[in-house]
Amino acid sequence: MSDPMVRPLALTMGDPAGIGGECTLRAWLARRDGYPFVVLDDPTHLNELARRLRLHVPIVPVADAAAAMRVFPDALPVIAMPLANTPRPGEPDPANAPQIVGSIARAVAMALNGQAGAVVTNPINKAALYATGFAYPGHTEFLAALTGVSGQEIMMLASPSLRVVPVTVHVSLRDAIAMLTPALIVAAARTTHAALMRDFGIPHPRLAIAGLNPHAGEQGALGKEEATLVAPAIERLRAEGLDVSGPWSPDTMFTRVARTRYDAAICLYHDQALIPLKTLDMDHGVNVTLGLPIVRTSPDHGTAYDIAGQGIADPTSLLAALDLAADLAQRRTFLGAEPVAG
Repeated sequence: MSDPMVRPLALTMGDPAGIGGECTLRAWLARRDGYPFVVLDDPTHLNELARRLRLHVPIVPVADAAAAMRVFPDALPVIAMPLANTPRPGEPDPANAPQIVGSIARAVAMALNGQAGAVVTNPINKAALYATGFAYPGHTEFLAALTGVSGQEIMMLASPSLRVVPVTVHVSLRDAIAMLTPALIVAAARTTHAALMRDFGIPHPRLAIAGLNPHAGEQGALGKEEATLVAPAIERLRAEGLDVSGPWSPDTMFTRVARTRYDAAICLYHDQALIPLKTLDMDHGVNVTLGLPIVRTSPDHGTAYDIAGQGIADPTSLLAALDLAADLAQRRTFLGAEPVAG
């Protein structure tokens, strides 16, 4: 690409003991003629991985994004993040944690200073990082801290079939219910509405808000949270002019016909959102962080230690994450969209 307004995507290494490296190599093979990306990883590790998997991917270390743009059509550009230890497939190594975290931090810095158009993150093992002092529940919260918007971040899972936003995320179901408030639901819906307009190009977003209980509480017979939590949030959002419907019965709102009636579903806890999306389209699901001053996407799968190093990892979700990041980055660049605020 010769367009001076195009900036490469910054792709993080993820856990080098997982499938991130293999998916990265396969992604370059599939998209070498497409939107450019630069990887923040260990070139020696990627070279060895390509050799072992018999993937013809030339690896070229580069100093910055500008050099990556020149290299990308002919080789995979890598900003070197040398690992402490040689990764063993399926065996996370705490000694490599600083490079995993550093890869994320550097990618975010590149996006913030305009060197990169967006950040795409390969999967990490949060438990492995916790053991080394990582203080964040996951990528989303760490990215919010790095960009100075802690508390405004919202996780969206997007696929061609469905977009979902969980109001509460990585907490137990018991804690999620205790955390729910009308204000929390309103904040998630506002951020989603703004992102759908500015980043996804939907001029009049339609939001569907899920109920919490079976059959959305059955008029209070099966629970009162719809009346005490969800209905007040919907009333407030409608008063602000948002197109909001609900509370929807969670067991029917994800049918084919129901999905035509909204652009995103606001769900009240993690599994209520992610189970339908992953059931409908696991391979093309993309994690998008809303509420950041930068674009960030990620494949909707984990490190897959059980198949790491076997040459069978499917890069489809990473390709979807790269493609969506490129679309969102171009929309922000060419349409002058402002960062989404919560």
